Amino acid sequence: MESTSTRKILELNGRKIVLIGTAHVSPESVEEVKNEISSNPPEALGVELDSGRYDAMTNPDKYRELDIVKVLKRGEALLILANLILSSFQKRMGQNVGVKPGDEMRAAIDLAEEKKIPFELVDRPIKVTLNRAWAKNSFWGKCKLLAALISSAFSKEEVSADEIESLKKENEMDSMMGELSEFLPTVKEVLIDERDRYLACGIWECKNSSGQKAQSVTAVLGAGHLPGVQKHLEAIAAGSEDTNTDAISEVPPKGIGSKILGWTIPAIIVALIALGFYFGGKKMGGQFVGSWIIWNGLLAAIGTTIAAGHPITILAAFLGAPITSLCPLIGVGFLTGIVQAVVKKPKVKDMESLTDDAATLKGFYKNRITRVLLVFVLSSLGSSIGTFAAGATIVKELSTKIMSLFS
Repeated sequence: MESTSTRKILELNGRKIVLIGTAHVSPESVEEVKNEISSNPPEALGVELDSGRYDAMTNPDKYRELDIVKVLKRGEALLILANLILSSFQKRMGQNVGVKPGDEMRAAIDLAEEKKIPFELVDRPIKVTLNRAWAKNSFWGKCKLLAALISSAFSKEEVSADEIESLKKENEMDSMMGELSEFLPTVKEVLIDERDRYLACGIWECKNSSGQKAQSVTAVLGAGHLPGVQKHLEAIAAGSEDTNTDAISEVPPKGIGSKILGWTIPAIIVALIALGFYFGGKKMGGQFVGSWIIWNGLLAAIGTTIAAGHPITILAAFLGAPITSLCPLIGVGFLTGIVQAVVKKPKVKDMESLTDDAATLKGFYKNRITRVLLVFVLSSLGSSIGTFAAGATIVKELSTKIMSLFS
């Protein structure tokens, strides 16, 4: 087996698999991919793309078809937001070196089509990956993930061409993976470790033009995946792993504990308010109801205001949050997002400029689609904080009342 920092040649069970590790916004990576495929045409090509990202690459007008109301109804607001932030971050990096994110993948596919080499999309659907990262995280992990996404969205840090090329060096990648493991271990497991195995399985199963397993395969993937993919490919060749990826291809369902918890908090709040009426009469019970409405509604409205929501949307947040917080089946973000999308209906120009606007804070607020997403996230965050603040206030006042009655 020969190897360099960005190219690994594996001889496994009589098959030759070449792994080309790239930095996704590197002009050098584009040339390296072109040279490899031109000089050593394989029987099959594997690229680190899924069908969704491939469609976005080949159909740059895809976002013109986006229906933000349908996105909210399907519960995909956070998925779209994360997609936009990640895309805009890579786009900003690429602007400094004159390439677009994924140009090396596009170059590989273009060459494969020109030379009539079958190619396969070997990455897991990004929807599954992001949903698994979200579902498997704790509440604190979700908060850290959102914070990381938002900070990357509005970061002004400039990345030089040399720094981008250094991303392909194994020691640089090891350092980055180590930092990610410490900060968000679950996200690292889903984004890197699981995908290493998924990619390896896809590469192993690449077929030639006759529909048989290709004897020579070239795979183009991010340099950070090289060590993990190599490990899994060697394990598959040795028979210690199979290529069944069902276990990592689905979003884990909510556990019974999570479902119970979703109803437990509202039940506790209702019980506390009832105890207020029991121990303190209408006066205390009324105060508890008022505290619930003010804390929950006010903080949801403040979140909506920070997101530059329409006045009607702000009012909807204030009135809706105290009710939706007691019903896990619908969140205030869904309500405010729908209202914002109706009163400030996105226009064609918002869809056309979506990815560009998502690259800056000003653009996020200017674009009506991203503003709907901001309203969704910040009103939900405000309501969540309001739930805990109101609950703490009610518990404090109730405990003081009970202690005075029995002292």
